[in-house]
Amino acid sequence: MSQAMTTDRVECPDLNGLIACPSCDALHYETDVPDGSQARCRRCHTVLMAPRAGAMTRIVMLAATALILMVAAVFFPFLDLSTHGLSQHSSIYDTVMAFSDGLLLPLSFAVAALIVVLPTVRLIAILYAIGPMMIGHAPARHAALAFRVAQSLKPWAMAEIFILGTAVALVKIGGMATISLGTAFWAFAALVVVTTLKDTFMCKLTVWKTIEERSR
Repeated sequence: MSQAMTTDRVECPDLNGLIACPSCDALHYETDVPDGSQARCRRCHTVLMAPRAGAMTRIVMLAATALILMVAAVFFPFLDLSTHGLSQHSSIYDTVMAFSDGLLLPLSFAVAALIVVLPTVRLIAILYAIGPMMIGHAPARHAALAFRVAQSLKPWAMAEIFILGTAVALVKIGGMATISLGTAFWAFAALVVVTTLKDTFMCKLTVWKTIEERSR
């Protein structure tokens, strides 16, 4: 069920009661939205709030699962290439260190940050911000800052870009070598799916509102 939020047409004395649409910047009065419903912008119809029953529990469980999968993806074999009697084993660590020589060293840091470090930091920040509230406690200290960090890192956490690029590369070299996909490859693929599900369940405005209300 969808509903449009009330558009602000007069001067509002309480700016804390206003919500700006992230797409068109239209201002709306904040209203209570029942679980399972959606509040959309009156101007561009962007979904502003979409609370779901039990969403925090699902988000925390999925974030914890993604963190475990990240550990598996880093420390287990990623794939094996065999051709003409020669075999090459690789892992995420090998991918990061592939550019560690000379002038390409900064690229190694960039690869490590984008596919491992930043996604991991984002997952930890989400667990820190939402975990205590999931079990009915007040938000942890600096929970708002942690959630802001998690949202800021979202465009830079590129695990899904890495697995997509790997899949394209494997298609291109599939006819030249025998490829064996390792445990880390499947862990990384599962990580992308779990992260997507987590982001689907997460309503940013609902989380912000919950942090604000329980911090009082």
